[in-house]
Amino acid sequence: MKSPAVNRIPRRGLMFVVSSPSGAGKTTLCNRLLQADPDLSLSVSATTRKPRPGERDGVDYHFIDQDEFLRMRETGAFLESAKVFDNYYGTPKAQVEEALSSGKDVLFDIDWQGAQQLGEIARDDLVKVFILPPSRDELERRLHTRAQDSAEVVAARMAKADSEISHWAEYDYVVLNYELDESEALLQSILVAERLKRTRQIGLGAKVKAIIEGS
Repeated sequence: MKSPAVNRIPRRGLMFVVSSPSGAGKTTLCNRLLQADPDLSLSVSATTRKPRPGERDGVDYHFIDQDEFLRMRETGAFLESAKVFDNYYGTPKAQVEEALSSGKDVLFDIDWQGAQQLGEIARDDLVKVFILPPSRDELERRLHTRAQDSAEVVAARMAKADSEISHWAEYDYVVLNYELDESEALLQSILVAERLKRTRQIGLGAKVKAIIEGS
């Protein structure tokens, strides 16, 4: 969803973080937002895990080995990084800053650890949303239904869910994902409201001056 009123005045882009326990619907909702909103682009993370069926290098993730990941982390090339289920994930810094400076918003599909790290270095640019499942039983059902992981991995994800959900209060917004269309509309509403914040509209002062002066 694109709001013309938001885009008439130059603004700095925002970092739109969406987190959830695995299986709560975060990835599906992020994909819907990206398809609907031309001013939103995905931050493509680097990871040491192996690609899943259908995933493309440079599109879904930058797939790199552990030595390369650790080298990049050591040289400060990541905005944030974390180890999740024995794999490393990190957000490359340069591409994000380029988008924000040009007034584009960047979507982050990351966990609470990454969100905390971003909050330490980019608080003014950051908007954080946590996606919750309607219930624990529904979360487990969704993990089994998507059939991407073994029974052992599903059990590990369920065991970790309580820890992940416990960080909900660190987020600006919380959305209970009962139904995808409803949740997508709520996320779009959050985006529009955050884009309209006075502090993000860097061209607003000049516009107000022009209105006062009648030009």
